[in-house]
Amino acid sequence: MLNIVLFGPPGAGKGTQAAKLVEKYKLTHLSTGDIFRANIKGNTELGVLAKSYMDKGNLVPDEVTIQMLESEVNKIKNPVGFIFDGFPRTTPQADALEKFLNSKDTSISLMLALEVAVDELVKRLLLRGVDSQRPDDQNETIIRNRIEVYNNQTAVVADYYSSKGKFEKINGIGAIEDIFNAICLNINNYN
Repeated sequence: MLNIVLFGPPGAGKGTQAAKLVEKYKLTHLSTGDIFRANIKGNTELGVLAKSYMDKGNLVPDEVTIQMLESEVNKIKNPVGFIFDGFPRTTPQADALEKFLNSKDTSISLMLALEVAVDELVKRLLLRGVDSQRPDDQNETIIRNRIEVYNNQTAVVADYYSSKGKFEKINGIGAIEDIFNAICLNINNYN
């Protein structure tokens, strides 16, 4: 089973590349942002619990996030593999994901990290903000803060996968197809 962690700061192109990977490799795309929104909108027990933390401005605890993700994985019958987008964000989450996947006789195959310079990320997100009308993509100060939070808190997860020999950097600047081809080359080298 091919299980990929697609990694990178906001605006790196994870969503664009994930859609192409799903099409080519028939993987199931799991975005924690989408999972949170669906659970909250569906008023599920986990969604209500997550919302109670979010409404107070607190981070949702790892245990709740992991339970939501496990629930989504368990819904998929006969998966070919998964693309994890936006997860794991911490080393404890990476450990929990590994334990969960091991219980299903699989593991993370590869972490593919899209690397893009900060000024390019800001430019991309401001452009996305025009199209999407997302307020967090329309303010440069907020965008730069999100990137800083990613660099300070989330980027350390790359070390976790690097120590296991499962980490590859991908240049996230260039034509979408060229970036996709670089990703596929890394996946093919893994297989």
